[in-house]
Amino acid sequence: MSSPDIASILDNSRELDRLRKEQEEVLVEINKLHKKLQATPEVVEKPGDSSLSRLKSLYIQAKELSETEVTISNLLLSQLDTFLPSGPPGQQRRKMDGNDQKRKRMKSDSDISRLSPSMRSHIEACVSLKDEQVAARVTSDAEKDEWFVVKVINFDEKTKEFEVLDEEPGDDEEGGGQRKYKLPGSCIIPFPKRNDPSTPEFTAGRHVLAVYPGTTALYKATVISTPRKLFT
Repeated sequence: MSSPDIASILDNSRELDRLRKEQEEVLVEINKLHKKLQATPEVVEKPGDSSLSRLKSLYIQAKELSETEVTISNLLLSQLDTFLPSGPPGQQRRKMDGNDQKRKRMKSDSDISRLSPSMRSHIEACVSLKDEQVAARVTSDAEKDEWFVVKVINFDEKTKEFEVLDEEPGDDEEGGGQRKYKLPGSCIIPFPKRNDPSTPEFTAGRHVLAVYPGTTALYKATVISTPRKLFT
């Protein structure tokens, strides 16, 4: 392997490191916006608020960085393959056949372990919502802003999408049966845990999503008062 070839590989490795650091910074900003919108969803209704447009630009930036990382990674693989000794085809094929299933089983865990702590924590939090009920905006028309209670079936770590089930669709749904949707994280709001100390207090005047009685539909409401705490 010549010095220029080594230099090229090292340059691409440094570029990968730079991309991953930049991805971490973007993810931190996305998480901050997620927390802000979950804590005060009414902020998007204020004139001049740019939270949603900022969130969209961050997702676009994250997507571009991810695609660039894939391109650089493939280039590095090609460069390394050029200099790696190739063994007998039959022997190489038998080795791959014997370890292929093991690699597939380990792939998901190894992919997560390479992520930054903040990104790994975010993905684990999304995965943990499986079988939980959440608030979801299932309509593509953002102007309608219709939210429903749905059940999380799965979270795809590659596409970063939630697969959810509307267990009680309305009468206008075609076929009248249960429907599944694939939604990005921006369309999902986890419900606060009753015994979670980090759950914010819903004080009077705060804007929230409330459930229509006897349905899974949600509507925007304002807290008038909170239950008094009982001391024993």
